[in-house]
Amino acid sequence: MRSFRTYLSVAAVALAVSLAGCSAAATTSSSTSSGSATSSTAQTVTAATIEEDTHYDADDLTWDAASEVAVSLADGGSKVTSSSSTGVAVDGNTVTISAAGTYRLSGSLSDGQIVVAAGDSDTVRIILDGVELGNPTGSPLVVQSTDEAIVYLEDGSTNTLTDATTYADQGEDAPNAALFSMADLTIAGPGSLTVNGKYNDGIVSKDGLVMASGKVTVDAVDDGIRGKDYTVLLDGTYDVTAGGDAVKADNETDEGRGWLLVSGGALTVNAGDDGVKAFNTLSITGGTVTVAESEEGLEAQHIVLSGGSVSVTSNDDGVNASGGSSTSSDAGGAQAGGMGGGGETVGDYTVEVSGGNLTINSQGDGLDSNGNATISGGTVVVNGPTNDGNGALDVNGELTVTGGTVAAAGSAGMAVTPGTSSTQSGVQLTFNSSVAAGTPVHIVDSSGTVVSTFVTTKTIASLVFSSSAITAGETYTIYTGGTAEAKAGVTTGSIDGAEQLGTVTAGEYTQSQGPGGGGGRR
Repeated sequence: MRSFRTYLSVAAVALAVSLAGCSAAATTSSSTSSGSATSSTAQTVTAATIEEDTHYDADDLTWDAASEVAVSLADGGSKVTSSSSTGVAVDGNTVTISAAGTYRLSGSLSDGQIVVAAGDSDTVRIILDGVELGNPTGSPLVVQSTDEAIVYLEDGSTNTLTDATTYADQGEDAPNAALFSMADLTIAGPGSLTVNGKYNDGIVSKDGLVMASGKVTVDAVDDGIRGKDYTVLLDGTYDVTAGGDAVKADNETDEGRGWLLVSGGALTVNAGDDGVKAFNTLSITGGTVTVAESEEGLEAQHIVLSGGSVSVTSNDDGVNASGGSSTSSDAGGAQAGGMGGGGETVGDYTVEVSGGNLTINSQGDGLDSNGNATISGGTVVVNGPTNDGNGALDVNGELTVTGGTVAAAGSAGMAVTPGTSSTQSGVQLTFNSSVAAGTPVHIVDSSGTVVSTFVTTKTIASLVFSSSAITAGETYTIYTGGTAEAKAGVTTGSIDGAEQLGTVTAGEYTQSQGPGGGGGRR
């Protein structure tokens, strides 16, 4: 008999910190412009309201060790080792949990399955304490029924789930992931979990999914981590490699569902399709998100960044507000909406950046909204396309800049600039000859002070820059060369040895015609 002790995961502590320190809502407020026929309000999601908006309850991560039911796994010899076996049955290499409770699993099965088939009001807590599960004909861990399933990764433990390359049951509601749940699913605990999705997906919940903590590695043929109603990353470390989308929420039918929140932790993804994707709203309020490889980096109908650090590398668009309930093409058309200043349809799509750091390296459009975009805080750096068929900024409606720092570099053929609703000024630079990657570009005021230095990671033909240091109507001199404190992005530098290119006037923009609003004087 274990002595009494209470388990409290890192996630519960992290959530308490978030509740104390998080006051800004990750919400997309109504956004209107002269070119938009619709306004849009995204799902309001914050760390402070996570227990109201989801099934997650930090109290579920606390329990009495004396109530645990211990199950030892072994090929042909799995058994319940606790004095009480209530709620769990072993039949060959299949272990079935049928009642609420806490079940501690250890050992390995190379040809077996853990099945949860509990009541609709039950909470089933499964502690993985050094478990290796494989199933050559299907999924090794399946939650068929329960109110909520919690997979807890024991401190110091290493756990692995590997499914089959072909499933015997391929029916409509049949499992298609190495960790598959028909119910709300929470993954927590300080241990580690490796998921090998050889058939289709890695981790799937057909309801809500909360990743509260842990060190989780997923390698999947198709999607890596997929929730339906919502997918939440509260804390932990996640490394996802996926042939399809890496992390997503995909409920397309229920109002207010299909949203995704990253409020903490570290997420790194390599995706064959989209990096992080939501049908409705994708919100990032904290943590670190690195999309190392993708077709499109971040994609949702509404994209909200209010904190954290995000780095996106994409073969197509870096950040793309599209899809969702307003169907549109990649070029920006929408079924419902008005016409933007560039003649493109403006749909119910938004990108809002109010805080955090966003760095984009895209071959297609850098920051792309098939509706409107607003930047009111944080830092946005775009190393955009080198071809004139795409732009560093591509906004069908209006790009409104009221704060923060924006440095968007790329080709000159489709340059989009801040619109007339912007209250923060900026400068637009179009170079007579391309500026090579790694070259510092300096913006210098009339007193000779370097206001800002930008270092591109690509060869560029244009740069749109806006910050509180730029004063509307003032003249700035542009230099290239010299030195910079950092090797890339917005930094400080010196014009010693630099070449003077010419001058620009803040707030005077020339819109290279293509999708997007902008132009005018600010």
